[in-house]
Amino acid sequence: MASNPLLTLSYEPAFASLGPDYYDEVTPATFPKHILRFRNDALLPKVGLSVEEVSDRDFIEAFGQFQSKQTDHYSAFLALRYHGYQFRSYNPFIGDGRGFLHGQVRGIDGRLYDFGTKGSGPTPYSRGGDGRLTLKGGIREILASEALHALGVNTSRTLSLIETGESLHRGDEPSPTRSSVMVRFSHSHIRFGTFERLHYIKRPDLAKNLLDHVIEIYYPHLLTVAAEQDRYGQWFAELAERLATLVAQWMAAGFCHAVLNTDNMSITGESFDYGPFAFMEEYDPRFTAAYFDYSGLYCYGNQPGACYWNLEKLAVALDGVVDSANLEAGLAQYQPKYAEVYCDRLLQKLGFATDIASQLSPTAVRDLVSQTLTLLETTRVGYHDFFLTLTEQFTSHWQTDPEHILSSTLENSDPQAAEQLKQWRSLYQHTLSQLPPEAMTSVQECLRETNPKTVLHRPKIEAVWAPITEEDNWQPFYELLKGVQNSMV
Repeated sequence: MASNPLLTLSYEPAFASLGPDYYDEVTPATFPKHILRFRNDALLPKVGLSVEEVSDRDFIEAFGQFQSKQTDHYSAFLALRYHGYQFRSYNPFIGDGRGFLHGQVRGIDGRLYDFGTKGSGPTPYSRGGDGRLTLKGGIREILASEALHALGVNTSRTLSLIETGESLHRGDEPSPTRSSVMVRFSHSHIRFGTFERLHYIKRPDLAKNLLDHVIEIYYPHLLTVAAEQDRYGQWFAELAERLATLVAQWMAAGFCHAVLNTDNMSITGESFDYGPFAFMEEYDPRFTAAYFDYSGLYCYGNQPGACYWNLEKLAVALDGVVDSANLEAGLAQYQPKYAEVYCDRLLQKLGFATDIASQLSPTAVRDLVSQTLTLLETTRVGYHDFFLTLTEQFTSHWQTDPEHILSSTLENSDPQAAEQLKQWRSLYQHTLSQLPPEAMTSVQECLRETNPKTVLHRPKIEAVWAPITEEDNWQPFYELLKGVQNSMV
Protein backbone atom coordinates (compact mmCIF):
# COMPACT_ATOMS: atom_id res chain seq x y z
CA MET A 1 0.00 0.00 0.00
CA ALA A 2 1.43 3.37 -1.03
CA SER A 3 2.37 5.72 1.78
CA ASN A 4 0.68 9.07 2.24
CA PRO A 5 3.06 11.86 1.11
CA LEU A 6 1.42 14.32 3.50
CA LEU A 7 2.27 12.05 6.43
CA THR A 8 5.80 11.19 5.30
CA LEU A 9 7.05 14.76 4.96
CA SER A 10 10.18 15.57 6.96
CA TYR A 11 8.36 17.03 9.94
CA GLU A 12 10.57 19.01 12.31
CA PRO A 13 10.01 19.22 16.08
CA ALA A 14 10.97 22.89 16.24
CA PHE A 15 8.27 24.09 18.63
CA ALA A 16 7.96 20.75 20.38
CA SER A 17 11.64 20.98 21.31
CA LEU A 18 10.85 23.94 23.57
CA GLY A 19 9.19 21.55 26.01
CA PRO A 20 5.75 21.20 27.63
CA ASP A 21 5.80 24.61 29.33
CA TYR A 22 4.51 26.04 26.05
CA TYR A 23 1.84 23.56 24.92
CA ASP A 24 -0.37 20.60 25.70
CA GLU A 25 -0.52 17.39 23.70
CA VAL A 26 -4.06 16.83 22.41
CA THR A 27 -6.09 14.19 20.63
CA PRO A 28 -8.11 15.21 17.54
CA ALA A 29 -11.84 14.66 17.41
CA THR A 30 -13.29 11.89 15.29
CA PHE A 31 -15.90 12.85 12.73
CA PRO A 32 -18.76 10.89 11.13
CA LYS A 33 -17.91 12.02 7.59
CA HIS A 34 -14.96 13.34 5.63
CA ILE A 35 -15.73 15.21 2.41
CA LEU A 36 -12.83 17.14 0.92
CA ARG A 37 -14.24 20.48 -0.19
CA PHE A 38 -11.00 22.34 -0.88
CA ARG A 39 -7.34 21.49 -1.37
CA ASN A 40 -4.82 24.22 -2.11
CA ASP A 41 -2.66 22.60 -4.75
CA ALA A 42 -0.65 25.81 -5.16
CA LEU A 43 0.91 25.21 -1.73
CA LEU A 44 2.10 21.64 -2.28
CA PRO A 45 5.22 22.54 -4.31
CA LYS A 46 6.29 24.85 -1.47
CA VAL A 47 6.94 21.76 0.66
CA GLY A 48 8.39 19.70 -2.18
CA LEU A 49 5.27 17.82 -3.26
CA SER A 50 3.78 17.63 -6.73
CA VAL A 51 0.05 17.93 -7.19
CA GLU A 52 -0.13 14.58 -8.95
CA GLU A 53 1.39 12.57 -6.12
CA VAL A 54 -1.12 13.76 -3.47
CA SER A 55 -4.61 12.29 -3.71
CA ASP A 56 -7.81 13.56 -2.17
CA ARG A 57 -7.70 10.51 0.06
CA ASP A 58 -4.27 11.60 1.30
CA PHE A 59 -5.74 14.94 2.39
CA ILE A 60 -8.58 13.22 4.24
CA GLU A 61 -6.26 10.79 6.05
CA ALA A 62 -3.85 13.54 7.10
CA PHE A 63 -6.15 16.49 7.78
CA GLY A 64 -9.57 14.95 8.48
CA GLN A 65 -8.88 11.62 10.13
CA PHE A 66 -5.55 12.87 11.54
CA GLN A 67 -3.67 9.65 11.07
CA SER A 68 -0.24 9.59 12.69
CA LYS A 69 2.64 11.32 10.98
CA GLN A 70 5.32 8.87 9.92
CA THR A 71 8.36 10.57 11.37
CA ASP A 72 11.32 9.81 13.59
CA HIS A 73 10.75 13.15 15.30
CA TYR A 74 8.06 14.36 17.68
CA SER A 75 4.71 13.47 16.11
CA ALA A 76 2.19 14.70 18.70
CA PHE A 77 -0.44 17.36 18.03
CA LEU A 78 0.17 20.45 20.16
CA ALA A 79 -2.36 22.98 21.50
CA LEU A 80 -0.37 26.11 22.24
CA ARG A 81 -0.72 28.02 25.47
CA TYR A 82 -1.24 31.78 25.22
CA HIS A 83 -3.16 34.70 26.67
CA GLY A 84 -4.33 37.90 25.04
CA TYR A 85 -5.94 41.31 25.22
CA GLN A 86 -9.40 40.86 23.71
CA PHE A 87 -11.01 44.21 22.93
CA ARG A 88 -8.48 45.74 25.35
CA SER A 89 -9.41 43.42 28.25
CA TYR A 90 -6.80 40.92 29.34
CA ASN A 91 -7.91 37.29 29.16
CA PRO A 92 -5.71 34.65 30.82
CA PHE A 93 -8.10 31.80 30.00
CA ILE A 94 -7.53 31.31 26.31
CA GLY A 95 -5.18 29.25 24.14
CA ASP A 96 -5.71 26.93 21.19
CA GLY A 97 -9.34 26.13 21.92
CA ARG A 98 -10.39 24.45 18.68
CA GLY A 99 -7.17 23.71 16.91
CA PHE A 100 -3.59 22.61 17.28
CA LEU A 101 -0.19 22.66 15.66
CA HIS A 102 -0.38 19.64 13.37
CA GLY A 103 3.25 19.74 12.30
CA GLN A 104 6.11 21.85 10.99
CA VAL A 105 7.79 21.31 7.64
CA ARG A 106 10.80 22.92 5.98
CA GLY A 107 9.89 24.41 2.61
CA ILE A 108 12.03 24.26 -0.50
CA ASP A 109 12.83 27.93 0.19
CA GLY A 110 14.48 26.92 3.47
CA ARG A 111 11.80 28.48 5.66
CA LEU A 112 9.78 26.59 8.25
CA TYR A 113 6.03 26.26 7.68
CA ASP A 114 3.29 25.34 10.15
CA PHE A 115 0.22 23.24 9.52
CA GLY A 116 -2.35 24.47 12.04
CA THR A 117 -5.87 23.11 12.41
CA LYS A 118 -9.15 24.88 13.10
CA GLY A 119 -12.25 22.92 14.08
CA SER A 120 -10.38 19.77 15.05
CA GLY A 121 -12.06 19.28 18.44
CA PRO A 122 -11.84 20.45 22.05
CA THR A 123 -8.59 21.11 23.89
CA PRO A 124 -7.82 22.16 27.47
CA TYR A 125 -8.57 25.74 26.34
CA SER A 126 -12.00 25.20 24.81
CA ARG A 127 -13.76 26.75 27.82
CA GLY A 128 -16.81 24.55 27.36
CA GLY A 129 -16.90 24.96 23.59
CA ASP A 130 -17.22 22.09 21.15
CA GLY A 131 -13.94 22.86 19.36
CA ARG A 132 -15.66 22.76 15.99
CA LEU A 133 -15.67 25.07 12.97
CA THR A 134 -18.73 25.82 10.88
CA LEU A 135 -18.51 25.05 7.19
CA LYS A 136 -19.33 28.66 6.39
CA GLY A 137 -16.51 29.81 8.65
CA GLY A 138 -14.08 27.61 6.75
CA ILE A 139 -15.33 28.88 3.40
CA ARG A 140 -14.92 32.48 4.53
CA GLU A 141 -11.33 31.86 5.62
CA ILE A 142 -10.43 30.26 2.29
CA LEU A 143 -11.85 33.20 0.39
CA ALA A 144 -10.26 35.80 2.66
CA SER A 145 -6.78 34.29 2.63
CA GLU A 146 -6.75 33.69 -1.13
CA ALA A 147 -8.12 37.16 -1.90
CA LEU A 148 -5.53 38.84 0.32
CA HIS A 149 -2.73 36.73 -1.11
CA ALA A 150 -3.72 37.80 -4.62
CA LEU A 151 -3.62 41.43 -3.45
CA GLY A 152 -0.06 41.06 -2.20
CA VAL A 153 -0.87 40.98 1.52
CA ASN A 154 1.41 38.97 3.80
CA THR A 155 -1.14 36.36 4.84
CA SER A 156 -1.52 32.79 5.98
CA ARG A 157 -3.17 30.49 3.43
CA THR A 158 -5.70 27.67 3.72
CA LEU A 159 -4.31 24.26 2.84
CA SER A 160 -7.50 22.21 3.08
CA LEU A 161 -11.12 22.19 4.15
CA ILE A 162 -12.99 18.98 4.94
CA GLU A 163 -16.70 18.83 5.72
CA THR A 164 -17.21 16.56 8.73
CA GLY A 165 -20.92 15.68 8.82
CA GLU A 166 -21.94 17.18 12.16
CA SER A 167 -24.67 19.72 12.95
CA LEU A 168 -23.53 22.74 14.93
CA HIS A 169 -25.48 25.39 16.79
CA ARG A 170 -24.14 28.94 16.69
CA GLY A 171 -25.58 32.25 17.76
CA ASP A 172 -24.29 34.14 14.72
CA GLU A 173 -25.42 31.69 12.01
CA PRO A 174 -28.77 30.07 11.21
CA SER A 175 -28.63 26.78 13.09
CA PRO A 176 -28.17 23.90 12.90
CA THR A 177 -25.34 24.51 10.47
CA ARG A 178 -22.77 22.25 8.84
CA SER A 179 -19.33 21.50 10.30
CA SER A 180 -15.82 21.40 8.91
CA VAL A 181 -12.16 21.11 9.83
CA MET A 182 -9.60 23.37 8.22
CA VAL A 183 -5.81 23.36 8.01
CA ARG A 184 -4.02 26.68 7.89
CA PHE A 185 -0.62 27.07 6.23
CA SER A 186 1.53 29.78 7.84
CA HIS A 187 5.04 30.64 8.91
CA SER A 188 4.43 30.47 12.64
CA HIS A 189 1.81 29.53 15.22
CA ILE A 190 3.42 31.83 17.82
CA ARG A 191 1.44 34.91 18.80
CA PHE A 192 2.00 38.08 20.82
CA GLY A 193 -0.20 36.38 23.41
CA THR A 194 2.30 33.52 23.70
CA PHE A 195 4.73 35.99 25.29
CA GLU A 196 1.98 37.72 27.27
CA ARG A 197 1.15 34.48 29.06
CA LEU A 198 4.76 34.03 30.15
CA HIS A 199 4.83 37.59 31.49
CA TYR A 200 1.56 36.96 33.34
CA ILE A 201 2.89 33.82 35.04
CA LYS A 202 6.17 35.62 35.80
CA ARG A 203 8.47 33.36 33.83
CA PRO A 204 11.00 35.61 32.09
CA ASP A 205 13.24 32.57 31.69
CA LEU A 206 10.64 30.92 29.48
CA ALA A 207 10.07 34.16 27.59
CA LYS A 208 13.80 34.48 26.89
CA ASN A 209 13.95 30.89 25.72
CA LEU A 210 10.99 31.51 23.40
CA LEU A 211 12.52 34.71 22.05
CA ASP A 212 15.79 32.92 21.28
CA HIS A 213 13.73 30.28 19.47
CA VAL A 214 11.84 32.91 17.44
CA ILE A 215 15.05 34.57 16.33
CA GLU A 216 16.77 31.29 15.49
CA ILE A 217 13.86 29.97 13.42
CA TYR A 218 12.20 33.05 11.95
CA TYR A 219 14.87 35.78 12.04
CA PRO A 220 18.08 33.77 11.51
CA HIS A 221 19.82 36.70 9.82
CA LEU A 222 19.99 38.34 13.26
CA LEU A 223 22.07 35.51 14.73
CA THR A 224 25.16 37.27 13.41
CA VAL A 225 24.51 40.13 15.87
CA ALA A 226 26.90 39.22 18.65
CA ALA A 227 25.53 41.24 21.58
CA GLU A 228 22.37 39.65 22.93
CA GLN A 229 20.49 42.87 23.72
CA ASP A 230 21.40 44.34 20.32
CA ARG A 231 20.02 41.19 18.71
CA TYR A 232 16.80 41.43 20.70
CA GLY A 233 16.45 45.12 19.89
CA GLN A 234 16.92 44.57 16.17
CA TRP A 235 14.38 41.75 16.26
CA PHE A 236 11.74 43.94 17.92
CA ALA A 237 12.37 46.77 15.48
CA GLU A 238 12.03 44.40 12.54
CA LEU A 239 8.81 42.96 13.96
CA ALA A 240 7.45 46.50 14.34
CA GLU A 241 8.25 47.20 10.70
CA ARG A 242 6.70 43.92 9.56
CA LEU A 243 3.50 44.66 11.46
CA ALA A 244 3.37 48.22 10.12
CA THR A 245 3.82 46.85 6.60
CA LEU A 246 1.00 44.37 7.09
CA VAL A 247 -1.44 47.00 8.34
CA ALA A 248 -0.56 49.28 5.43
CA GLN A 249 -1.29 46.39 3.07
CA TRP A 250 -4.71 45.88 4.70
CA MET A 251 -5.53 49.56 4.50
CA ALA A 252 -4.61 49.91 0.84
CA ALA A 253 -6.65 46.78 0.06
CA GLY A 254 -9.69 48.28 1.79
CA PHE A 255 -9.70 45.35 4.22
CA CYS A 256 -10.99 45.34 7.80
CA HIS A 257 -9.77 42.39 9.88
CA ALA A 258 -12.29 43.11 12.65
CA VAL A 259 -10.69 41.25 15.59
CA LEU A 260 -7.26 42.72 16.27
CA ASN A 261 -6.71 41.12 19.67
CA THR A 262 -3.14 40.40 20.74
CA ASP A 263 -3.74 36.66 20.38
CA ASN A 264 -4.41 37.35 16.67
CA MET A 265 -1.02 38.98 16.16
CA SER A 266 1.63 36.70 14.66
CA ILE A 267 5.22 36.94 15.79
CA THR A 268 6.25 36.90 12.13
CA GLY A 269 4.03 39.83 11.15
CA GLU A 270 1.72 37.62 9.12
CA SER A 271 -2.06 38.07 8.83
CA PHE A 272 -4.27 35.18 9.95
CA ASP A 273 -7.57 34.14 11.55
CA TYR A 274 -10.36 35.54 9.40
CA GLY A 275 -13.65 35.66 11.29
CA PRO A 276 -15.99 38.63 10.73
CA PHE A 277 -13.62 40.34 8.26
CA ALA A 278 -14.95 42.53 5.47
CA PHE A 279 -13.74 44.48 2.47
CA MET A 280 -15.38 47.90 2.64
CA GLU A 281 -17.44 49.08 -0.29
CA GLU A 282 -17.23 52.86 0.17
CA TYR A 283 -14.19 54.54 1.67
CA ASP A 284 -15.19 55.07 5.29
CA PRO A 285 -12.61 55.18 8.10
CA ARG A 286 -15.42 54.35 10.54
CA PHE A 287 -16.42 51.17 8.71
CA THR A 288 -16.67 48.29 11.22
CA ALA A 289 -16.73 44.66 10.13
CA ALA A 290 -17.74 42.89 13.36
CA TYR A 291 -21.35 43.25 14.48
CA PHE A 292 -20.20 42.89 18.10
CA ASP A 293 -17.65 45.74 17.88
CA TYR A 294 -20.16 48.25 19.26
CA SER A 295 -17.62 51.03 19.90
CA GLY A 296 -15.82 50.63 16.58
CA LEU A 297 -12.57 49.82 18.39
CA TYR A 298 -11.31 47.78 15.44
CA CYS A 299 -12.95 49.78 12.65
CA TYR A 300 -11.07 50.22 9.38
CA GLY A 301 -9.51 53.57 10.27
CA ASN A 302 -8.44 52.41 13.74
CA GLN A 303 -6.41 49.45 12.49
CA PRO A 304 -3.00 51.19 12.41
CA GLY A 305 -3.46 52.47 15.97
CA ALA A 306 -4.88 49.17 17.24
CA CYS A 307 -1.88 47.21 16.00
CA TYR A 308 0.52 49.76 17.49
CA TRP A 309 -1.29 49.35 20.82
CA ASN A 310 -0.80 45.59 20.54
CA LEU A 311 2.89 46.13 19.87
CA GLU A 312 3.10 48.28 23.00
CA LYS A 313 1.55 45.45 25.01
CA LEU A 314 4.08 43.01 23.59
CA ALA A 315 6.81 45.41 24.73
CA VAL A 316 5.34 45.27 28.23
CA ALA A 317 5.38 41.46 28.11
CA LEU A 318 9.05 41.53 27.11
CA ASP A 319 10.05 43.79 29.99
CA GLY A 320 12.88 42.12 31.85
CA VAL A 321 13.97 40.22 28.74
CA VAL A 322 14.64 43.07 26.33
CA ASP A 323 16.09 46.42 27.46
CA SER A 324 13.47 49.16 27.61
CA ALA A 325 15.57 51.44 25.38
CA ASN A 326 15.57 48.79 22.66
CA LEU A 327 11.82 48.33 22.99
CA GLU A 328 11.21 52.06 22.71
CA ALA A 329 13.49 52.28 19.69
CA GLY A 330 11.59 49.44 18.05
CA LEU A 331 8.22 51.06 18.69
CA ALA A 332 9.53 54.21 17.04
CA GLN A 333 9.98 52.31 13.76
CA TYR A 334 6.28 51.52 13.43
CA GLN A 335 4.70 54.80 12.34
CA PRO A 336 7.34 55.85 9.76
CA LYS A 337 7.24 52.38 8.18
CA TYR A 338 3.46 52.39 8.07
CA ALA A 339 3.38 55.80 6.38
CA GLU A 340 6.02 54.74 3.87
CA VAL A 341 4.33 51.49 2.85
CA TYR A 342 0.79 52.88 2.83
CA CYS A 343 1.83 55.80 0.64
CA ASP A 344 3.67 53.42 -1.68
CA ARG A 345 0.67 51.08 -1.90
CA LEU A 346 -1.83 53.85 -2.58
CA LEU A 347 0.41 55.31 -5.27
CA GLN A 348 0.51 51.88 -6.90
CA LYS A 349 -3.29 51.83 -6.97
CA LEU A 350 -3.03 55.13 -8.85
CA GLY A 351 -0.54 53.65 -11.31
CA PHE A 352 2.73 54.85 -9.85
CA ALA A 353 5.02 51.90 -9.15
CA THR A 354 7.84 52.53 -6.70
CA ASP A 355 10.44 53.25 -9.39
CA ILE A 356 8.03 55.63 -11.16
CA ALA A 357 6.94 57.32 -7.94
CA SER A 358 10.59 58.03 -7.13
CA GLN A 359 10.58 60.43 -10.09
CA LEU A 360 7.90 62.58 -8.44
CA SER A 361 8.55 65.35 -5.96
CA PRO A 362 7.69 64.67 -2.31
CA THR A 363 5.15 67.50 -2.47
CA ALA A 364 3.42 65.95 -5.49
CA VAL A 365 3.24 62.57 -3.75
CA ARG A 366 1.86 64.03 -0.52
CA ASP A 367 -0.74 66.14 -2.32
CA LEU A 368 -1.93 63.31 -4.57
CA VAL A 369 -2.35 60.83 -1.71
CA SER A 370 -4.09 63.40 0.48
CA GLN A 371 -6.46 64.59 -2.24
CA THR A 372 -7.31 61.05 -3.31
CA LEU A 373 -8.37 60.09 0.23
CA THR A 374 -10.34 63.32 0.62
CA LEU A 375 -12.14 62.67 -2.66
CA LEU A 376 -12.99 59.09 -1.70
CA GLU A 377 -14.28 60.01 1.75
CA THR A 378 -16.33 63.06 0.83
CA THR A 379 -17.93 61.74 -2.36
CA ARG A 380 -18.61 58.25 -0.92
CA VAL A 381 -17.64 56.75 -4.25
CA GLY A 382 -17.01 53.01 -4.16
CA TYR A 383 -13.44 52.48 -2.97
CA HIS A 384 -12.61 49.61 -5.29
CA ASP A 385 -14.88 50.90 -8.08
CA PHE A 386 -12.92 54.15 -8.24
CA PHE A 387 -9.57 52.46 -8.84
CA LEU A 388 -11.04 49.83 -11.17
CA THR A 389 -12.69 52.53 -13.30
CA LEU A 390 -9.40 54.40 -13.40
CA THR A 391 -7.71 51.22 -14.60
CA GLU A 392 -10.28 50.32 -17.23
CA GLN A 393 -10.55 53.83 -18.72
CA PHE A 394 -6.88 54.74 -18.60
CA THR A 395 -5.19 56.06 -21.70
CA SER A 396 -1.77 57.62 -22.16
CA HIS A 397 -3.52 60.73 -23.51
CA TRP A 398 -4.42 61.56 -19.92
CA GLN A 399 -0.90 62.85 -19.50
CA THR A 400 -1.74 65.88 -21.65
CA ASP A 401 -5.54 66.00 -21.64
CA PRO A 402 -7.25 66.06 -18.22
CA GLU A 403 -10.74 66.54 -19.68
CA HIS A 404 -11.16 62.85 -20.40
CA ILE A 405 -9.96 61.54 -17.03
CA LEU A 406 -12.98 59.73 -15.55
CA SER A 407 -15.24 61.85 -17.73
CA SER A 408 -18.23 59.49 -17.50
CA THR A 409 -17.89 59.38 -13.70
CA LEU A 410 -17.86 63.15 -13.67
CA GLU A 411 -21.02 63.36 -15.75
CA ASN A 412 -22.88 61.06 -13.36
CA SER A 413 -21.81 62.88 -10.19
CA ASP A 414 -23.79 65.44 -8.23
CA PRO A 415 -22.52 69.04 -8.50
CA GLN A 416 -20.47 69.02 -5.30
CA ALA A 417 -18.84 65.69 -6.06
CA ALA A 418 -18.26 66.76 -9.66
CA GLU A 419 -16.36 69.82 -8.51
CA GLN A 420 -14.17 67.77 -6.19
CA LEU A 421 -13.50 65.26 -8.96
CA LYS A 422 -12.52 68.08 -11.32
CA GLN A 423 -9.97 69.31 -8.80
CA TRP A 424 -8.64 65.80 -8.26
CA ARG A 425 -8.26 64.94 -11.95
CA SER A 426 -6.42 68.23 -12.53
CA LEU A 427 -3.95 67.20 -9.82
CA TYR A 428 -3.72 63.64 -11.20
CA GLN A 429 -3.02 64.93 -14.72
CA HIS A 430 -0.43 67.35 -13.36
CA THR A 431 1.28 64.46 -11.56
CA LEU A 432 1.27 62.36 -14.74
CA SER A 433 2.75 65.29 -16.66
CA GLN A 434 5.87 65.13 -14.47
CA LEU A 435 6.73 61.72 -15.95
CA PRO A 436 8.49 61.09 -19.26
CA PRO A 437 6.04 59.96 -21.98
CA GLU A 438 7.53 56.46 -22.09
CA ALA A 439 6.56 55.97 -18.42
CA MET A 440 2.85 55.88 -19.28
CA THR A 441 3.04 52.24 -20.30
CA SER A 442 4.37 51.41 -16.84
CA VAL A 443 1.57 53.43 -15.25
CA GLN A 444 -1.03 51.38 -17.10
CA GLU A 445 0.66 48.10 -16.20
CA CYS A 446 0.82 49.10 -12.54
CA LEU A 447 -2.89 49.92 -12.51
CA ARG A 448 -3.71 46.53 -13.99
CA GLU A 449 -1.47 44.66 -11.56
CA THR A 450 -2.82 46.43 -8.48
CA ASN A 451 -6.56 46.91 -8.81
CA PRO A 452 -8.78 43.80 -8.71
CA LYS A 453 -11.78 43.14 -10.92
CA THR A 454 -13.35 40.90 -8.28
CA VAL A 455 -13.57 42.17 -4.70
CA LEU A 456 -14.74 39.90 -1.90
CA HIS A 457 -17.64 41.97 -0.63
CA ARG A 458 -20.04 40.28 1.78
CA PRO A 459 -22.92 39.88 -0.69
CA LYS A 460 -20.64 37.78 -2.89
CA ILE A 461 -19.92 35.40 -0.01
CA GLU A 462 -23.61 35.11 0.85
CA ALA A 463 -24.39 34.48 -2.81
CA VAL A 464 -22.15 31.39 -2.91
CA TRP A 465 -23.25 30.14 0.50
CA ALA A 466 -26.93 29.95 -0.46
CA PRO A 467 -26.45 27.32 -3.23
CA ILE A 468 -24.31 25.24 -0.85
CA THR A 469 -26.97 25.19 1.86
CA GLU A 470 -29.94 24.79 -0.47
CA GLU A 471 -28.61 22.47 -3.18
CA ASP A 472 -25.12 21.39 -2.07
CA ASN A 473 -24.00 23.23 -5.19
CA TRP A 474 -20.36 24.23 -4.82
CA GLN A 475 -19.77 25.57 -8.33
CA PRO A 476 -20.51 29.24 -7.48
CA PHE A 477 -18.00 29.02 -4.61
CA TYR A 478 -15.27 27.62 -6.85
CA GLU A 479 -16.00 30.27 -9.46
CA LEU A 480 -15.76 33.07 -6.90
CA LEU A 481 -12.56 31.57 -5.53
CA LYS A 482 -11.07 31.51 -9.02
CA GLY A 483 -12.21 35.10 -9.50
CA VAL A 484 -10.43 36.43 -6.39
CA GLN A 485 -7.32 34.37 -7.13
CA ASN A 486 -7.10 35.88 -10.63
CA SER A 487 -8.69 39.23 -9.94
CA MET A 488 -6.39 41.74 -11.60
CA VAL A 489 -7.52 43.53 -14.75
